[in-house]
Amino acid sequence: MNQHDWRLAAAQKALTQILPGFEQSLQKKIVDTPLQWDRFKTRINQEWERLFIYLHELYGWQFDFYHTLEKTMEILIRYWFDRPPVLHRLDEKREADPLWYTSEKMIGIVLYVDLFSDNLAGLHDHIPYFEKLGVTYLHLMPLFSTPHGENDGGYAVSDYRSVNPDLGTMEELFRLAQALREHGISLVLDFVFNHTSDEHEWASKAKAGDPEYKEYFFTFTDRALVDRFQEHLRDIFPTIRKGSFTWNDQMQCWVWTTFNNYQWDLNYSNPSVFLAMAEEMLFLANEGVEVLRLDAVAFIWKRIGTSCENQSEAHTIIRAFNAMAGIVAPSLLFVSEAIVHPDEVIQYIHRDECQLSYNPLQMALIWEALATREVKLLAFSMKHRERLPDECTWVNYLRCHDDIGWTFDDEDARQMGIDPKGHRQFLNDFYTGQYPGSFARGVPFQYHPETGDLRISGTLSSLAGLEQALEKQDHILIELAVKRINMLRSILVSIGGIPLLYAGDEYGHLNDYTFLTDPAKVTDSRWVHRSKKRWHAADDLTRKDTLEWRFFHEMVKLCQLRKKLPCLKNGGMEVFDTGNPHIFGYSRANKGQKLLIINNFSEHDQVMSAVRLKDMGMRSDGYDVCTQKELPAGENVILRGYEYIWINIADSRI
Repeated sequence: MNQHDWRLAAAQKALTQILPGFEQSLQKKIVDTPLQWDRFKTRINQEWERLFIYLHELYGWQFDFYHTLEKTMEILIRYWFDRPPVLHRLDEKREADPLWYTSEKMIGIVLYVDLFSDNLAGLHDHIPYFEKLGVTYLHLMPLFSTPHGENDGGYAVSDYRSVNPDLGTMEELFRLAQALREHGISLVLDFVFNHTSDEHEWASKAKAGDPEYKEYFFTFTDRALVDRFQEHLRDIFPTIRKGSFTWNDQMQCWVWTTFNNYQWDLNYSNPSVFLAMAEEMLFLANEGVEVLRLDAVAFIWKRIGTSCENQSEAHTIIRAFNAMAGIVAPSLLFVSEAIVHPDEVIQYIHRDECQLSYNPLQMALIWEALATREVKLLAFSMKHRERLPDECTWVNYLRCHDDIGWTFDDEDARQMGIDPKGHRQFLNDFYTGQYPGSFARGVPFQYHPETGDLRISGTLSSLAGLEQALEKQDHILIELAVKRINMLRSILVSIGGIPLLYAGDEYGHLNDYTFLTDPAKVTDSRWVHRSKKRWHAADDLTRKDTLEWRFFHEMVKLCQLRKKLPCLKNGGMEVFDTGNPHIFGYSRANKGQKLLIINNFSEHDQVMSAVRLKDMGMRSDGYDVCTQKELPAGENVILRGYEYIWINIADSRI
């Protein structure tokens, strides 16, 4: 930000004009809580200049911009005073340790409340389970009020301040957040801010003819204008419908609906929408939410003649939200969900925007390497696309509630001698089990006949071969699948960023095909991996040789090991050339500790040469911290099929 920017002076002038009026009207409250008001003024002075500039970029051209500034200040003050004292204390704790989320002790899990514990009240009983896994980051999938029937898995929100009554109440959510916090677990929720459901109060008022709320959405009576926008847009769910607009009989107009016809896109060119959603964000922060996953960030600004994705204003909106959070709830973090080109994903990651980001490229390329048994595309892409600012970190995952899309960069593929279109076709064939010799049991999702695009649904274990192996009752294939799964989970835990488990992956759950009998789910194959929890890690189980037990305890061991290794703190991840096309290697270094982590993506034995290990710093004897096995310097390391090794090359034992 240029220090001579005229907007800096304008920001200060606006602050001196706006704030005194609020101080006068709040005199009694300020007298009763002088320290609290001083802290608010400190925060407003820290963040106001950038917030003003972001708001000016978005709305400075509008005649009522000063009113927008006044309303913004009113919201900030109101939610500051509404914030519970326990959360003000959390803010102070986080400000004293601003990079707390980069710790090696961070381990996440994501789940649907109804599928995991039936309701919010039941989650309290599972806190010991989370503690045993080492979880410090609990992401609950959308749990707010939604339409009955189709609701995009909860992403069609009808009320941001009302929990789905089948799951519980806002009071129960607040109590859960407090209980989790007492056990060192941060509550994470989705912030679905690109759209609402068509049953939201704002949409209902728009349908009733209220002109104020009609401007909360994009509505068109001119089909020619709709067509001009549509010309450059892509279909998100092509097997469900074509186009991004839905005709509404009640209003006699077209409504912008990027995802589903019951999800109405919000019009952020209207400052009232920005302010209304800022209130929803701060309300959730005051309920004890510590991280908000910003859903569909790429779509929140529209511009005719473009794809209406990744527009510059989308970044400005998020940064404005970030500044408001920095004033009211500085412990609140944002994680971006941008399933777009890798060059665009990185643009959302900054301390002033989203401090955390999902890592879709890494996820997709790990599955690519598993199918090909070659790591060249994975290693090449990770070398030059993985680095983030020091204040930011990835949220890494192997599976999530969504599908797998092959989001690698075409030019990266070509540099590795890979035809990107043909390779995506191979991966689709492989993971849907059509390719000869495939071990995967994936399910197609949203095939687009015009482009050939396809995405893949399925659980980690079914995609990695366990389902097929169990069907064949082949012990050798079962053990190969187990090794694949454990190697993938080892990478998840050890590579740079916060590891995020999708609930069920800790015990190896398989595809659930019962969704095919549910009319509300049958058209969405993602429900194949959204299954109800079927296994309980009771300490008194007698059959501790079950696959579930083995998977769970291997996961616990990996998580415990991660927390003992300062070198796994965010940062310092370096991919190195292993000299073997089947071995993926990277180093993690921090506080004088260094690990070389090597992973065999083949079912056959592979050799990691002593020369390569020496080049990466192994000039004396090392050992595998996972098995405590000694590894003499100057000797090749042989990795069995799907074996992984974490080599400590420091002098001290871990």
